[in-house]
Amino acid sequence: MSEQGPQQGPRGVPTHDEAHGGGLGGRLNWLRAAVLGANDGVVSTAGLVVGVAGATSDRSTLLTAGLAGLLAGSMSMAAGEYVSVSTQRDSEKAAIALEKWELREQPEAELVELTGLLEERGLSHEVAREAAVQLTERDALRAHASEELGINPDELANPWHAAWASFLAFTAGALLPLLAIVLPPDGWRLPVTVLSVLAALTFTGFASARLGAASPRRAIVRNVAGGALAMAVTYAAGALLGAVGA
Repeated sequence: MSEQGPQQGPRGVPTHDEAHGGGLGGRLNWLRAAVLGANDGVVSTAGLVVGVAGATSDRSTLLTAGLAGLLAGSMSMAAGEYVSVSTQRDSEKAAIALEKWELREQPEAELVELTGLLEERGLSHEVAREAAVQLTERDALRAHASEELGINPDELANPWHAAWASFLAFTAGALLPLLAIVLPPDGWRLPVTVLSVLAALTFTGFASARLGAASPRRAIVRNVAGGALAMAVTYAAGALLGAVGA
């Protein structure tokens, strides 16, 4: 949710027509989560299939390992997001329920509290009091949820959306190394996979940095270096285990 203050109308009174800013912030958060989920899918699956490729060149074995890694990773991501966001949603609902009780049992104290919150945003006491009265008359719960809790009562966190988004993002990322390791001819599998993964990590590093308003160069270097290290370590482990088992 956007951390910017409400837009101001005449005489500096907040209008609370900030749906566009909040909606944009929410969409950017979801997009950033999708990019990071896809990045996880690329790195973890690439590490798995490259490690197996170090031990064997059998296509069916590589496909089985890759599919197993894709399904396990995507389901784990989805389950983790569902549990995490469900906890967040429960906390938001509890906070809103408490706010409803406070508005019903002690409305004057809540009005004073809202006035103070608006003063903290830079409004004078008179304007803040007038704004608090108007916001309370318009929608007291929404005003307090937004200003005090940073919550939109109509847009609580949805655990199913988060779970599906994580599942699909991870799957999309995992498909790249999986297809790259099983589709090319035997001699081309490893180089095609490595190059494809490094290109994908360059893109996800750039995208995540731009979405977070950070330096793309640093994000790309970290992302590519981490992915390359993961593939090198798993390939060496696979090659060692394959040599021992031969």
